[in-house]
Amino acid sequence: MDTTLTRNDIRAVLAELIGTLVFVLLGTSAVVAAANAWGGGSSVAIVIAVAHGLAIIVVVGFTAKLSGGHINPAVTVAMMFSRHIGIFRGVLYIVAQAVGAVIGSLLVKWVVPNALEGNLGAHGLGGGATAGEGLLLEIILTFILLLVIYNVAVGKRAAVSAPVAIGLTVLILHFSGLAFTGASMNPARSFGPAIVGNVWADFWIYILGPAIGAIAMSIVWQIWKTIGDDNLEEDAA
Repeated sequence: MDTTLTRNDIRAVLAELIGTLVFVLLGTSAVVAAANAWGGGSSVAIVIAVAHGLAIIVVVGFTAKLSGGHINPAVTVAMMFSRHIGIFRGVLYIVAQAVGAVIGSLLVKWVVPNALEGNLGAHGLGGGATAGEGLLLEIILTFILLLVIYNVAVGKRAAVSAPVAIGLTVLILHFSGLAFTGASMNPARSFGPAIVGNVWADFWIYILGPAIGAIAMSIVWQIWKTIGDDNLEEDAA
């Protein structure tokens, strides 16, 4: 395993750190703002879903050419399994995403009045969902997200419109899972507010679920590649 850091590696890692910071900042601040402005109900859910979807469009848009625009450890794990990214760079990405998420959550904590910050947008189970149901839902949601990513942003399939497609997918999946798990699909998004707000209830779901969903989709992608598709990229970047 080559552990030599190049300028491109450093630039890519910084892009992942900054991109994840911005995503967590925008996403969690929208949760806090919506909860305080409307208190509850469908309006809050719509604001949260739209905020996360639009944030992904923006962040993936400005990081795609620098790092591939992962902004999510689950995406990075999938890309490592399908050999689109090396293990060393992948680990650096995940560390950068975690650090960016924590900084993003700290910024939200610092700018929001203490009386209004709540749990800083931390994820948790709701709607009567059990831990098992929450885990399964996170697996399914992340699998669908990676299904879209592999087909719009990887190899010869990569399209200029990929950030929009991925962002809209995040938005739609929030509508499906927000009431039950918060629709994380992203361990970094869950990690930032959990560590800053010290909210750890059911946190393991938001690590294990996305990881399983991501690996499952990477296996499906490998099967597609084995069957044969001229639009699939053969080797890791």
